[in-house]
Amino acid sequence: MPSSTASPWLRPLTVLFVCFFSCFVHLGAPEVNLMEARNFTAAREMVAGGSWLIPTMNGALRVAKPPLPTWAVAAVELVTGPTQNPGILRLPAACMTTLLVFFFWGLARTLVRNVPGETEDPGRTAWLATLVLASSLLVITVGREGHWDIFANSLLVGALWALARGWFAAGAGWGWFTLSGLLLGASMLSKGPVAPYAVLLPFLASFGVTRFYPERGPLRPRRFQLLLALVLGLAVGTAWPIYLSVQHTVAPAAMAVARVEVTSWAERHVQPFWDYWNFPVFTGIWTPVALVVLAVPFARNRAGRYVPYRAALAWLLLAFLLLSLVPEKKERYLLPLMPPLALLIGGLLRHLETVMRQQVRPHLDARLVRIWAGLLAVACCLFPVVLIFMKLPPYGPGSVPFAVTLVAFLLLAVAIVRWGFRQYQVPVLMASSITAMALLLSVLAPAYPLWTNRKADPGLRHIQELRQNPVLASLPWYTLEELHVKRIWDAGRATPLWPRTPDSVLVKPRGPVALLSGSIPASTFKKLPLAWRHQVRLQVVDSFYLDRRRKDGRWLVTLITPIEAE
Repeated sequence: MPSSTASPWLRPLTVLFVCFFSCFVHLGAPEVNLMEARNFTAAREMVAGGSWLIPTMNGALRVAKPPLPTWAVAAVELVTGPTQNPGILRLPAACMTTLLVFFFWGLARTLVRNVPGETEDPGRTAWLATLVLASSLLVITVGREGHWDIFANSLLVGALWALARGWFAAGAGWGWFTLSGLLLGASMLSKGPVAPYAVLLPFLASFGVTRFYPERGPLRPRRFQLLLALVLGLAVGTAWPIYLSVQHTVAPAAMAVARVEVTSWAERHVQPFWDYWNFPVFTGIWTPVALVVLAVPFARNRAGRYVPYRAALAWLLLAFLLLSLVPEKKERYLLPLMPPLALLIGGLLRHLETVMRQQVRPHLDARLVRIWAGLLAVACCLFPVVLIFMKLPPYGPGSVPFAVTLVAFLLLAVAIVRWGFRQYQVPVLMASSITAMALLLSVLAPAYPLWTNRKADPGLRHIQELRQNPVLASLPWYTLEELHVKRIWDAGRATPLWPRTPDSVLVKPRGPVALLSGSIPASTFKKLPLAWRHQVRLQVVDSFYLDRRRKDGRWLVTLITPIEAE
């Protein structure tokens, strides 16, 4: 019997509601991280008059990553005007995360269309899997950051959705395969071949094999459509690198950057092969169910009634293997594992909620539900205690935020114990899990910057405050040493290295310039070319600290003025 959530509008609204909390609530709270600083700085320079096809970062060539995510941020700045507000600049990533969720929903509906349990409540399994993905920890953390990974993975999942729709289309499906090729190319314009390697290849090797997914049908009738999608994807995805290769002024530098990026996979952030073994915990609140669904003897027949278990498991494990083979490992690189894992979890949730309605409940299934409910209830009770130990003034005992948090989580724990633990109502456990994640984001997101700054030295002046100095407003800014890109972003303007002649000699300034340096004036003076060292006047006009603590370093801002310009 179809459930009450089968309404054509209620399920999409529920997904949008979860995406709102996962992607948009307190979006601007965390400070800009390193990867975001690079992307935002390049976008700022595009809008300020730089090239959209040959991006720069701090005035230097920036071709280490494809430009589509930077274009998206720059487009936002064209609409809103130049801004340093990270919440606004992260909007493209948040929207792309929402798009990932809906792409996955369409893909899941297509993949489960012929499984035996789909007739019991059409569309519910895909909907549950979508809610799992939208509330998974890694999707939330990566999806709220304005850089490349969420764009590449979202667009690639969209390509898979269009590919599946085209494959099962009543007609030739040319439009769907064309859309799939365009999305594949857009994914490559976001992060090169990374997503095709970690998402597309494992998907084709699992759902493209009749042993794992018999519903696939014969390959021959769709061979030309598949060729179209592949050729179109490669044409779009390689258009930008080809453009760079024919630009004689940047081609050598672009090739050098490409070689560095390739070698970095084997030389930077190197971790052992087994480093990703804990990937189920990145589902966050769904970790207990994720661990159980990977227990093949238990989950195969249970979840297999509602999802193509063998194909989805093969997709997950092949993606895990391909990612593990790459020496460079970071947590956000696990994002390709979340869609297949969410699909498997959705199948097991459908099984559990179905069998728990029966008068005679299977013993193992009932025990699993009780363990899950117990863990959820304990977590809800412990969170207010964690807030106390964090010792953040706005969230301390007696404050309004703490009181609201305490009441909300205790009520949630009571509901879990009463209807989940005692009455085995799996929908209550699912709703409680999603609600708990929404509450955590509502409470912890604004607390995060307070936590990171809890040990900061008070009263420090930072680089963003230089923008208020009228002496520096109209001057070019230079450095003699590399300034961290996060500080460049904070500065609100390009602060490149002092220009040099072809033989690496500093170019004499024609007018006053501001020099940002960690050196004292006497040392700075000695770094100037001897030929014009005595033709300029140096004056310290400001200073700033590099980070939250004095010990992290202090830089001086020196006004360098040619004497003849005075």
